Amino acid sequence: MAQPTVLINGAGIAGPALAFWLTANGYRVVVAELASGIRPGGQTVDLRGAGAGVVERMGLLGEMEKRSLFQRGIAWVRSDGSRRSEMAVTAFDGNGPVSKLEILRGDLVDVLYQATRERAEYRFGTRVDELAQDDDGVEVTFDDGTTLRADLVVGADGPHSAVRRLVFGPEERFVKPLGGYNAWFSAPDHVGLDGWYLMYQAPGGLNASLRPSHDPGIAKAGLAFRSDPISYDRRDQDQQRRILADRFAGAGWECDALLAAARDADDFYFDSFAQVHMPQWSSGRAVLVGDAGYCASPLSGMGTSLALVGGFVLAGELGPAGAGLTADRLMSVFGRYIAVMRPYVDRCQHLANSIERFAPMTEKDIAANASAMKWMQRWPLRPIAARLWFQTAESIDLPTYPLP
Repeated sequence: MAQPTVLINGAGIAGPALAFWLTANGYRVVVAELASGIRPGGQTVDLRGAGAGVVERMGLLGEMEKRSLFQRGIAWVRSDGSRRSEMAVTAFDGNGPVSKLEILRGDLVDVLYQATRERAEYRFGTRVDELAQDDDGVEVTFDDGTTLRADLVVGADGPHSAVRRLVFGPEERFVKPLGGYNAWFSAPDHVGLDGWYLMYQAPGGLNASLRPSHDPGIAKAGLAFRSDPISYDRRDQDQQRRILADRFAGAGWECDALLAAARDADDFYFDSFAQVHMPQWSSGRAVLVGDAGYCASPLSGMGTSLALVGGFVLAGELGPAGAGLTADRLMSVFGRYIAVMRPYVDRCQHLANSIERFAPMTEKDIAANASAMKWMQRWPLRPIAARLWFQTAESIDLPTYPLP
């Protein structure tokens, strides 16, 4: 039997994680990525719960820990920089808003890439333009006119997934706005973070933040705001920067300095807070994993875990390459993949971490939120808060799959 070929579109977290397990199971894996290489830097993400469990099974947890960031915790600040409330990284057994293992997204992806680059074929600067399925496979056409015959195509290409659009239909059918927008970028650390993640909330649904990076002089910044859906060009970053300037000018704290940093940042990224809801994550010989199929939104803090766990479960259900990828077998595999993942996805997407708390509208609500963050760390509220907000990442029992 010929070695089955799997095309994975997307080299973020879910794509290389899936490639790790599939290549171990004997598949030929091709990873297509629109960017010219693995994207460096990025914002801080956490490894916790089942996501950390997957990385440990990979044997990569030690490398992730070597690249992790020193973090003391999160503090909610006033316009003058004084603190309303704090939550140390040790709160809730290291599973609070700042987890015990925080790592830059680019570092996490690079660890996965280094572990798979000799086993999988990466095609950077490549866009999937067409997918044509038949009974025996998928004919993939790339933007340079080349083609690839694959037994399976996986969309691991984020909430704006090209594979989802080509196979399932327009993005508007599946992406649910959550009432706000966020920008991420690097900025000079003018406040001296010293390991603290600082969050400033201003009336009108504004949220500005700074958190540490490896360079003590550089912070990872965020500017977020509440809003009904707005029209903008996702490719026009100057327009996106103007939107931020209109919202945050004179908002207090470090907002003016952050707007200035956003104008020059080469890692600027702007997007809506949204979730992806789909009744099915597969169609024929195409399947989605991670944000492409079940984005829980950055507000949940669960994107990394969902990507890692989703890739692990999909590869585990596919099993060894020698079993082949017939249409009937794929239907059975996808059914089990959905059955295992759906309860976890639902829990992550229903996580009570709403934009109302992230970006309150009034000063009264801002003060109440800070007070709640303080009191939830104390008895008798602590176990209730842990159950509601800080145990979701571990709310799945990882299956045990045999590897050859």
